[in-house]
Amino acid sequence: MSTLMQAEIVNVVVLIAVLQADLGPHRKIATHRIVRPVLIAAAVIPLFLAKVATHGAGLTVELAGVAAGVVGGLIALGLIRVYRSGTTGKPVSSAKWGYATFWIAVVGARGAFSYGATHWFHAQIAGWLVANSIPSAAITDGLVFMAVALLLTRTLGLARRAHALTGSPTSVAGAGYAQA
Repeated sequence: MSTLMQAEIVNVVVLIAVLQADLGPHRKIATHRIVRPVLIAAAVIPLFLAKVATHGAGLTVELAGVAAGVVGGLIALGLIRVYRSGTTGKPVSSAKWGYATFWIAVVGARGAFSYGATHWFHAQIAGWLVANSIPSAAITDGLVFMAVALLLTRTLGLARRAHALTGSPTSVAGAGYAQA
């Protein structure tokens, strides 16, 4: 199986796992919901990272992937409402179709870029890499870092917001989040 096919399978698995965990009302925020994405990230990283760039333009590409992932994770987090369950009093979340659309768009764009880099604009990417002295593995690494940063930013933010609820029964995690 090609690396591209493996990456696409991982993209779909991550998408399904995130949507299954987050989409819908009253989703419990328990230890397994926080730990599962961390384990997914830990499993994905060694599968795809080649020699990580530690300097130069390759490092810049990888850091750009991390930055894009953090921004994406914050956007995803902004699309989840965290509140205290009226039944159990424990933190729960709610995510609607805007959240699903965001994740589908991100995973779709990553998949389209990966496919395009191999089939549609391979020569242009190769020329850009050579002209800027960037190892080709830096693009794959940047995409992996982006995915992991997105997933971990969303997960750690969800954990932080849930933890903020445990202090007082009337608090709501995150300013600007309406409580239904």
